[in-house]
Amino acid sequence: MKRATQKRTTASKRPRSVAGKPPALEHALETSLTLNGVRVTRRIPARQHLIDFLREELGLTGSHVSCEHGVCGTCTVRVDGRIVRGCLMLAVQADGRRVDTIEGLSDSGELAELQEAFHRRNALQCGFCTPGMLIAAQDLVTNQPDASRERIREHLSGNYCRCTGYQAIVDAIEDVLAARRKK
Repeated sequence: MKRATQKRTTASKRPRSVAGKPPALEHALETSLTLNGVRVTRRIPARQHLIDFLREELGLTGSHVSCEHGVCGTCTVRVDGRIVRGCLMLAVQADGRRVDTIEGLSDSGELAELQEAFHRRNALQCGFCTPGMLIAAQDLVTNQPDASRERIREHLSGNYCRCTGYQAIVDAIEDVLAARRKK
């Protein structure tokens, strides 16, 4: 008898449903982030991935969606200066953070050397992987200016390219590193 009473008491503490529907839960959160240098505030669904928010809500379609498991690198963006997979990060996790996309990095001129080298070395091919590849390459060029060819390949191993075989991409990054060493 005591056990049944306890169950009823516990059940009576739960929010009651209205018209047979479960109680409403908060599904969107007010989120503010600095996106490519501009403050953005939106109510974002709690389960929406960062890449989907950027593409669908803000129209920033430069970064792509492919595997949705964080292994191909097409959704690579930069959050607080570190590269992340936009398909693995929830958009609400970007609250209070700085997010840079391929559009912002390209418009600012930060990627100009790499973009020119990719073009010169024919490392672009179909272009699907290029945004994520450029962001990963910029991370390497900035943080490992003495990177060897082997290290370049290792750093890019999380970014898939089905067209180039990586040779031209690695050549382009090597060109940028060599030019910076001469300066």
